[in-house]
Amino acid sequence: MFIDEADIVLLAGHGGSGIVSFGKKMGSGPDGGNGGAGGDISFVAVDDITLLTKFTQQSAFEAGYGHPGGRNRMSGRDGGDLEIQLPVGTTVIDKETKEILFEMAQVGQKELICKGGLGGRGNYEFRGPRRTTPQFAQPGLPGEKKSLFIILKLIADFGLIGLPNAGKSSLLNELTHAKSKVANYPFTTLAPNLGVFHGKVIADIPGLIEGASEGRGLGVSFLKHIEKVGVLLHCISVETTSPVADYQTVRQELGKYNKELLKKTEIVLLTKSDLTDAKTLAKLTKILQTKSKKILAVSIHDWESLEKIKTVLSGKFK
Repeated sequence: MFIDEADIVLLAGHGGSGIVSFGKKMGSGPDGGNGGAGGDISFVAVDDITLLTKFTQQSAFEAGYGHPGGRNRMSGRDGGDLEIQLPVGTTVIDKETKEILFEMAQVGQKELICKGGLGGRGNYEFRGPRRTTPQFAQPGLPGEKKSLFIILKLIADFGLIGLPNAGKSSLLNELTHAKSKVANYPFTTLAPNLGVFHGKVIADIPGLIEGASEGRGLGVSFLKHIEKVGVLLHCISVETTSPVADYQTVRQELGKYNKELLKKTEIVLLTKSDLTDAKTLAKLTKILQTKSKKILAVSIHDWESLEKIKTVLSGKFK
């Protein structure tokens, strides 16, 4: 199951207590050590879009507690830090303030999210000319606690969009050797799929329908993944009886969700072109040229058309 949103609670480690201690010899002064610091919690970005799935089994995470101080001015050990891996493209939001804290934009990025509590001072730290035998020490301080909402937006060079059953998954599989489920009924694709063609990432976004921006069908849950896509490959099946209506349905939903999506470079792909003749293809192309100037016919069973699509992925299509 693909998960792209999660609520989690993080608690950094509590600092260890300082202790009250005096040397064993008669007249020895205070020698109580300081407690160790609590462990920090950090996020680290990695190239794995499936990682949010782990939050379905665990949603609360806690770093290690600092250890108490010891005799002879020995400081306690610091608590163990905790690193949590997140997919590149994840946005981290504070649930209380609604503030976007940061985005995990590149592999290896590391962000400190919760700082561990300081360790308390032992009674050795409180000695002085007028207080030669302090009988107290400090407790450790609690670590930071945060409730977070994390949301993944896929980062891809190209995004395959269109109505359900427009041939997006089949095309992704053919171009990248991905293994998306394919069948002749709507909503076969229930989660975004990724494939790579010569270093370029292609995302197969689940089919959009009228009302998707308001939650119908698969709803807004996958519209967000189009935000970080470079070029839109808008798939329209030649089987349609209303190519302009199909085109406008998808475009309207993109605009309702985020008008900035309408500014992205778009190439219309007339998919399943092997199911019709050249005359019908020419007619469909002419109709859609009133909406988009960049139109290509493609079939996974037509080598020549696939080669043309590869020029698009290589950045050579004008």
